[in-house]
Amino acid sequence: MLTGLLHAHSGLRYLILIAGVVAFAYSLFAVLTRRPYDRGLRATGASFAGLLHLQVLLGFIMIVSGEFYSALIGHIFMMFFAAVTAQVPVSVMRRRPPEARTALPHLIAVTIAGVLIWGGVRAIGRGVLTSTVF
Repeated sequence: MLTGLLHAHSGLRYLILIAGVVAFAYSLFAVLTRRPYDRGLRATGASFAGLLHLQVLLGFIMIVSGEFYSALIGHIFMMFFAAVTAQVPVSVMRRRPPEARTALPHLIAVTIAGVLIWGGVRAIGRGVLTSTVF
């Protein structure tokens, strides 16, 4: 079971990478063209955040299952903060009135989450696209 979780956790990063690039590109386009806030921004941000939450859940299950070593501490904290950072604009924009919603918080959050993800992967001595599982 642990091997399957490790494969799922390792493979899900590619979906997160794709969702992050799409969310970044869409929000950057919206900021540069001054487009109004739309469902696309909300959907790309929520997809990115949701996939990160799933990744955190899989990682937590792996840790509880006994897959833990000391280098994971930095990885765990950085990935947790990346998931929180990605969720913030989705939650905040939902509560704002429609005329006060902008794309800039999504762009900032996706950028910060991407940097945290990169740092979290580097914390365990791997590259974002390198694989030791497959």
